[in-house]
Amino acid sequence: MEIRVHATHMSLPDELRALAISKVDHATRLFDDGEFIDVEFSAERNPRISDDKFRVEITSKVAGQMVRVEASAFDDRAALDTAIDKYERRLRRLKERIITLHRPRNEKRLNDGGISVEEQSEDENELRIDRVKRISVKPMTPEEAALQMELLGHSFYLFLNADTDRYGVLYRRRGGSLGLIEPE
Repeated sequence: MEIRVHATHMSLPDELRALAISKVDHATRLFDDGEFIDVEFSAERNPRISDDKFRVEITSKVAGQMVRVEASAFDDRAALDTAIDKYERRLRRLKERIITLHRPRNEKRLNDGGISVEEQSEDENELRIDRVKRISVKPMTPEEAALQMELLGHSFYLFLNADTDRYGVLYRRRGGSLGLIEPE
């Protein structure tokens, strides 16, 4: 499993890099088939923001799933600890779901597609699209889509409903429950 640690808007000391690698390696002890783990440290340049100056984002592909967490804190080590705790909880939840589903190994993957990001820029006076994400959409049930949305940490998720063969958008409502938008 490849662990990449990098930083933006800050210098990354070697001891912090080694600490991040050891903590992430320990957190992923539940899974043997991880492809990559990306750990990104960033520092906020605005001096008015002192409480959440440092941010850590961990993105990985484990068991065919994209798992992403982020945390921010006043210190880079505190942000790393918070992100690792969130990451371990998500991995534990994923492992429990996989075990309870009792599926064959080839059907564990919910969404294989990689995400490619393209930057676009236009005039500042016009409405513009800052980022375009292209994903491959695989058929899945709404329950699997809810799990994938939770693992990615997003508030909505586009999927192809395996039962109806139609696209659907699953989203988190204000009360914490989930909503499903389907075309007529």
